[in-house]
Amino acid sequence: MDGFGTGPSVVRDGSPLTVRRGKDASADRIPPPGLERRNSGLGPGQSGRRRPLIVGIGGSARSDSPTMRALGAATRMLAQAGAETVMLSVAELDLPPYQPDGRERSPAVRRLVSEVRRAEGLVIAAPDYHGGTSGGLKNALDYLWDLGETARPGLDARPVGLLACDEGPGAGGALATLRATVHALGGWPTPLGVSLGRQECATIDQYGAISSPAIAGRFDTLTDQIMGFAYAWSHLI
Repeated sequence: MDGFGTGPSVVRDGSPLTVRRGKDASADRIPPPGLERRNSGLGPGQSGRRRPLIVGIGGSARSDSPTMRALGAATRMLAQAGAETVMLSVAELDLPPYQPDGRERSPAVRRLVSEVRRAEGLVIAAPDYHGGTSGGLKNALDYLWDLGETARPGLDARPVGLLACDEGPGAGGALATLRATVHALGGWPTPLGVSLGRQECATIDQYGAISSPAIAGRFDTLTDQIMGFAYAWSHLI
């Protein structure tokens, strides 16, 4: 079990991105995740339902880190479950330090805030070290307070799936840190938060394929919770 469904999905440039259950994922290679990868959500889905937009935010300083590989796996599984997905890397967005009273916002900041404004849910992948996570990810999440005066301020009424990958000493604090930040922004962290040790991270390759059935099962559960909450809230807001 590699954790992916059977239906095709499409990235922004129109190239096919197909993964089939039971096949060696190396047969369907795609480039590693970069600044953005958009998937229109052409998975199986459910007939008659609008496909929710799920935004993935990766907080690692490296584009091919375990954290970004985990985020790639999660966004692909969400697309196969019927979501439209966008994946952003805070390292490549290169956001300036957050200034609450600043009037000018860079194009990268406006892009981040705009994507989250449209989103029905998020999945956030964090490097886990030094008792917490990266400053770059916290800086990106601080900018979401720019949504404070919108109809859905901050992360209000949005499910947020959380991933944490051991990337250094002092690992073990990232999930708690992220949950506190998401709560402060009004979001709903999913009941399951996936925390991966180094050996577990190694089961996810650079193309997002998961070789461990146990790890794939945890990603399946995370996907179900994000999609279930997003569909439930879509009928209420």
